[in-house]
Amino acid sequence: MAIIYLQAFVMVILTGKLMRKVFFGQLRAAEMEHLIERSWYAVTETCLAFTVFRDDFSPKFVALFTLLLFLKCFHWLAEDRVDYMERSPIISYIFHLRVVALLLLLGFLDYAFVAHAYHTTLTKGASVQVVFGFEYAILLSIVVNIYIKYFLHTMDLHSENPWENKAVYLLYTELVVSFIKVILYLTFMAIMIKIHTFPLFAIRPMYLSMRAFKKAFNDVIMSRRAIRNMNTLYPDATAEELASADNVCIICREEMVGGGNKRLPCSHIFHTACLRSWFQRQQTCPTCRMDVLRHPQAAAAPSPQAPHPAAPNVQPPQPQGAVPPVAFAQWPGLAGLPLFPPFQQMQQQLYQHQQQQQQQQQQQPGAAAGAAASSSSAAAAAGGPSGTGQPTAGASAASSSGTTAAPGVGTPFLLPPFFPLFLPPPPPVPPEGLESLSAEELNAMEGQERDKVAARIRCLRNIQTLLDAAVLQLQQYSTTVARETMNEPQQPSQRPSSDSSTRESTAADAPGTANASSPAQPRSG
Repeated sequence: MAIIYLQAFVMVILTGKLMRKVFFGQLRAAEMEHLIERSWYAVTETCLAFTVFRDDFSPKFVALFTLLLFLKCFHWLAEDRVDYMERSPIISYIFHLRVVALLLLLGFLDYAFVAHAYHTTLTKGASVQVVFGFEYAILLSIVVNIYIKYFLHTMDLHSENPWENKAVYLLYTELVVSFIKVILYLTFMAIMIKIHTFPLFAIRPMYLSMRAFKKAFNDVIMSRRAIRNMNTLYPDATAEELASADNVCIICREEMVGGGNKRLPCSHIFHTACLRSWFQRQQTCPTCRMDVLRHPQAAAAPSPQAPHPAAPNVQPPQPQGAVPPVAFAQWPGLAGLPLFPPFQQMQQQLYQHQQQQQQQQQQQPGAAAGAAASSSSAAAAAGGPSGTGQPTAGASAASSSGTTAAPGVGTPFLLPPFFPLFLPPPPPVPPEGLESLSAEELNAMEGQERDKVAARIRCLRNIQTLLDAAVLQLQQYSTTVARETMNEPQQPSQRPSSDSSTRESTAADAPGTANASSPAQPRSG
């Protein structure tokens, strides 16, 4: 049996290579990559199907799943090859013949297997043929989608001018086919759960079909919205704007002359027809990738007019005891928490004082200017003799204004903050606007910045020199230490002395031992 399976597998591979040579010729790298990527998922789903239908496992069952995987591969290749028509400038008659013959063969096989599964289910009841019937029905919907794409691409190739409505038809075709796939998968899931078990192998393709349907639906909605904004909000480009800017449409690479041109909020100009076709695919500017759906109000830019007087910054009065929402905003995480009564009173007094100052500035803008002018003229007329009295007058005026402006408001600033350890650092000062600077001020700023950059570079070079010197000194120190270690005399070993002492002690003990072993000699008279 293993030899038969192996022989059948070899026959399938040879048949696939023959059909690939006949209908496709040489596969492109992208087609081969997509085929391998999808085949891994298809093999995994087939193994999951084997586990679900393990009771029906037989040689016929394996052959049917192998044939299904075989036909899926050719459906994927046909879809990639038809999509290649839109990017290829030259399409030969052999290409058309191969695509038409392959689509006819795949459509006939899909319809035949769907009819066989339907007939088997009606005569013999629900079985594994339900799975094959739905799989081939989905493949048949893919073939229909490829047919429509091929027809639209062929019409676009044979037309002298680019077909504007092709993208619309492609978009709606993708939407309808995705909806049909979702309906088929939902029906298949319901039937399988009712008659057999939960089809685990259908989870991934059903999810992909739902995601494709959602994407197609969103594309239709967004494209219609972008086209409506283009027709209603975006102004037509004038001859002066075309002359001042690049008059080549970046989409079609043709010059823009006369009417029929639209200017986006980002001031980029394109053909109206090209822009409509572009918005049917994606809703961004072809040049700067700005999202046109988020900035529709910037399309009708107002013409420069005389500046209007600034409206007075009048704040509506708040009821007594109300606490402004922005007070004490410097305490992070405590904006929504109620404050203690002393802090509420301080907050209310501070807010009232700010309102009084704003009202005084708004009501007496001219009086303050007149007072300043009169004081300056008086000081100029007084000259030197009155110079001694000016500091006193200024100090008295400051003290009087400070005492009369807001009595009792200075007390909140004497108290320490509520949580001094958790206060964040002050925010950085925003940079000043450079639009109001003159040419001389810009040149002076440029010179200052250049001097600062040069000073930083000199500082960095000095640091590098010091680091190099430190590294050199460390190397010299390491070399000196190594040389001194090598030239240092070795200490005499202590082992010979211990050996000599051992020998001496042995020699000292030897006579006693000899005397003890020998017999005692009698003393002579």
